[in-house]
Amino acid sequence: MNAQAAPLETIAPEALAAGRLLFARECTFLTAAAQEEQLPELGLPEVAFAGRSNVGKSSLLNALTGRKSLARTSQTPGRTRQINFFGLDNRLILVDLPGYGYARAAKTDVQQWSELTRRYLKGRPQLRRICLLIDARHGLKPSDLDIMAELDEVAASYQIIFTKADKIGPEACATLVQSTTETLTKHPAAYPGCVATSALRGPGIADLRALLATLAAPATQS
Repeated sequence: MNAQAAPLETIAPEALAAGRLLFARECTFLTAAAQEEQLPELGLPEVAFAGRSNVGKSSLLNALTGRKSLARTSQTPGRTRQINFFGLDNRLILVDLPGYGYARAAKTDVQQWSELTRRYLKGRPQLRRICLLIDARHGLKPSDLDIMAELDEVAASYQIIFTKADKIGPEACATLVQSTTETLTKHPAAYPGCVATSALRGPGIADLRALLATLAAPATQS
């Protein structure tokens, strides 16, 4: 299966190498925020990972960094209720956001972390891109489109990243990519291209690493 989604251009070998080297470096948990006043000022570019509950955010973060338990995975949707910050080689901050579209938790809890996430996404100048994760088996849902409209409104740059692409066939994946690409032309804040990934089997991981590496701070000279 071709994991890369048009209209992204072919990623150069040197870019793939840069992504591989960056994500092979140390990545550690820094802090978590459950309230707005706990949001840290870390002084580095940030990339946030957002998506519906159980879309596979934690699995993707673990696959990107080559670690089994950097981010906790769970069979229970909605487990992550705070914003978690991870530092990658003192060059990039990876931000794991609470999932949306699931409300088994108390309604007051759901409202609190939903509002916190929205405030983070709309008021974070160091946020370089939001990876909006979409389950390839289901495509864009109404809740995804709602989030996209909000991000368009505040001009917060986001990119569609399909997860669990190994669960559908190559033809279905190509059709999904094409239809989503067409949808993105109507969303001004959307990055013009999406990537289909599989945290389990690996397709698309190298491409996403390369794309995110371009957003990192320059490496310091030792």
